[in-house]
Amino acid sequence: MKKCFAVVLSGCGVYDGSEIGEAMMTLLALDEAGCTYALFAPDKPQVHAINHLKGEPEKETRNVLAESARIARGNIRPLAEYKAEAYEGLIFPGGFGAAKNLSTFAFDGAEMRVDAEVERAVNETHGAGKPLAAMCIAPVILGRLIAGVQVTVGHDEATNEALRRMGAEPKNVFGPEVVHDERNKVFTTPCYMLPDATISTVAACCRNLVAEMLK
Repeated sequence: MKKCFAVVLSGCGVYDGSEIGEAMMTLLALDEAGCTYALFAPDKPQVHAINHLKGEPEKETRNVLAESARIARGNIRPLAEYKAEAYEGLIFPGGFGAAKNLSTFAFDGAEMRVDAEVERAVNETHGAGKPLAAMCIAPVILGRLIAGVQVTVGHDEATNEALRRMGAEPKNVFGPEVVHDERNKVFTTPCYMLPDATISTVAACCRNLVAEMLK
């Protein structure tokens, strides 16, 4: 049987949800590697909705699960239904949704809180000894929840300092590399946290991430 990974989305759009390129390249990388995937998202209101053309908040309320369904073509379930035993591992694409809807990093920095369902999913997966992966800004979630974990957010020093304050160990990378914390079975890659990243860079990050997880 094909290996099936769970992928957690945080909305739809880089400024208030999942970074669409990272989400789609993750799914493509899994498919190209001969794997299947299941998509999940928290069923709760977004912190806010951003007009991606103007970069300004909209006067409306959107739901994280409903917005994530745009990327998933409707085939997505509430994160409350996730069970680690059913999947090979758990993957978090980036985008500000990871720092706004899955956690409060965008507002609270090193004092961030993690959504309760996200925390449960991460702890359940980690406790089962299964791999966890995150890209772009999403590694801060693992940095908060797993003591001493090694992760990368590229080489952004402000985020590195926040990770250190959380007790994590940030590693600098400057290209589509993967940092593998073997002790914790955690895999991270920078994607659009690299200042000169292109969609090709993101694709390479996602393919490398999946390849490392499958070794």
